[in-house]
Amino acid sequence: MSNQSLQLLNQLPDSWKRVLATRVDRNVWTGLDGALARARSEGTCYPPAGMELTALCECEPHAVKVVILGQDPYHGAGQAHGLAFSVMSGVTWPPSLRNLLKELLDDVGPENQTLNKVNHQGALQHWSQQGVLLLNDVLSVAHGSPGSHVHFGWQMVTGAVLDVLQESDRPIVFILWGSQARKHKKNIDHPDHLVLESPHPSPLSAYRGFFGSKPFSLANAWLVSKGLEPISW
Repeated sequence: MSNQSLQLLNQLPDSWKRVLATRVDRNVWTGLDGALARARSEGTCYPPAGMELTALCECEPHAVKVVILGQDPYHGAGQAHGLAFSVMSGVTWPPSLRNLLKELLDDVGPENQTLNKVNHQGALQHWSQQGVLLLNDVLSVAHGSPGSHVHFGWQMVTGAVLDVLQESDRPIVFILWGSQARKHKKNIDHPDHLVLESPHPSPLSAYRGFFGSKPFSLANAWLVSKGLEPISW
């Protein structure tokens, strides 16, 4: 099988390739490559080609302390860059990110100077660098059409990622935002992990329980209780 036919798989660092090798058949990867190629030939898709698996490249399996799971990438131009809920510095915040940062400030507090600095950027790479896996249930989307790639088969990859992590004996916090993400709760049953779930931070659902859910402080308190360093949000 040629490298050309395994473009997505070849994005992965070796650490993720090893742990997913027996869980995700190569036919899944080739199917995803084909579906994405067809979608891109028909119109603009996000994130840009080659960035679909950035979340896994930025946070290798042994480093994961927190998983934040959303639904699918931002569907506006210049927004999605492979990390769920994040945008590149200087990009106007999508509404979901604006709501996320509002809850972050309300939860952790405006006295946090690092948080204040980040709040003016919207880029969340520094979370990944601390072991926060910023993952979506589906890892691509067509321009202006949320949910458009839900049937591509991404869940066979992201579900396998979650299985690998939930089987780990290392304590991990799983933060599930939105109905698609919350479907994974039934598969996260390891007693050493914590699951926090709420509605998605989008304007359609943020006021139905996302605001006030305090996921950031709850995650940190639990990490500390397990003897782990908290996340500098």
